Amino acid sequence: MVLGFETSCDETGVGIVRGTELLADAVATSVDEHARFGGVVPEVASRAHLEAMVPTVHRALETAGLKLTDIDAVAVTAGPGLVGALLVGVAAAKGYALALDKPLYGVNHLAAHVAVDQLEHGPLPEPCMALLVSGGHSSLLLVPDVTNDIRPLGSTVDDAAGEAFDKVARVLGLGFPGGPLIDRAATDGDATAITFPRGLTGPKDPPFDFSFSGLKTAVARWVEARERAGEPVPVADVAASFQEAVVDVLTRKAIRACKENGVDHLLIGGGVAANSRLRALAQQRAEQAGIRVRVPRPKLCTDNGAMVAALGAELVARGARPSPLDLPADSSMLITEVLV
Repeated sequence: MVLGFETSCDETGVGIVRGTELLADAVATSVDEHARFGGVVPEVASRAHLEAMVPTVHRALETAGLKLTDIDAVAVTAGPGLVGALLVGVAAAKGYALALDKPLYGVNHLAAHVAVDQLEHGPLPEPCMALLVSGGHSSLLLVPDVTNDIRPLGSTVDDAAGEAFDKVARVLGLGFPGGPLIDRAATDGDATAITFPRGLTGPKDPPFDFSFSGLKTAVARWVEARERAGEPVPVADVAASFQEAVVDVLTRKAIRACKENGVDHLLIGGGVAANSRLRALAQQRAEQAGIRVRVPRPKLCTDNGAMVAALGAELVARGARPSPLDLPADSSMLITEVLV
C-alpha cells in the first residue's frame, strides 16, 4: 500500500495504490489563483501546496477507506519541477515516512507519467516508447524498464507543447490554462484554414527534438496582422490550425521513433495527452503503422499523486532500495534518474 505525493507544479496530488490497483486519487489545484497572471507563479503554487497538503491526504485516505497506519511505503516526486513546490511535497513525504516508520521513495516526475498507465492498462510492454507532453516537457523516451532504464531520444529545445497552448490561448483571449480551451474552441474550427509552420521537421533537423516557439510566434503574428487590418479573428479556425500543427509534429515524430527503434507500443502521457485531437491522430497513425497506442484517461494524464504512487509501488515490487531521508528536491532532475 503506497502513498504518493505530487507537487511539481500547481496540483497538490495525493494517491494511494495497492500493487497496480488505484484506491484513491485526490487532487487540489491552485490553477484559479494563477489564471489572472496567465501562467503559474511559483511562490503562489508553493503556498497553495502548504495549505492543501494535509486536507488532501485526509481526503485520499477517506476515499480509500484506510488509516495512515495501513500505509506500507511513501513515494514523492523529487524532480523535475518548480523547486519551491517540490520542497513542500518532499518535506511532507519525509514527515509521513518518518512518523510511520515506513520506507521513502523519491521518484522522477516524468517516469511517474509513464508508470501511471499500469493502473489502467496493466503492465508496461518492455520496451515501449513514451511521448510525454505537458506544460514543461515535450519528450520522446525509449523505456526498456520504467524503474531503472529510461533513455531520452529527444526533447523540446524551447517552448514545450503545453506552454505553446497557454501562450496561444492568451493571444486569442481564451484564458488559462490554454490546453482545454484551445481543444474546445478547435471543435468548431477548420484545421486546414491556416497553414502554420511545423518546427524541426526538415531533413537536417534533429529527428526527435521539438520546437514550438516559432509556431507560437507565427500564430501571434497572424492574429496581429488581422487585427491591424481591422478584420475579425476567426478564433476557432486559428485554434484548430494551431492545434493541428502541434499534434502533427508530436505524432509524426513519435511514430518515427517507434519504427526506428523496433517498438510496437506507444504510450502517451502528460497534461497535453488529454487533448482529443492528439489522441485521435495518434491512434490513426499508429494503426497505419501497426503500433498499439496506450493513453491513460484524462485525469491520470495531468499531474496527480496516483502516478507517483504507481511508480513507488512498482519499485517496491521489484525490491528497489528506498531513498535516504535526506533526499533533496531536484528541479532539473534528469529522466535517466528514476529513483533518488
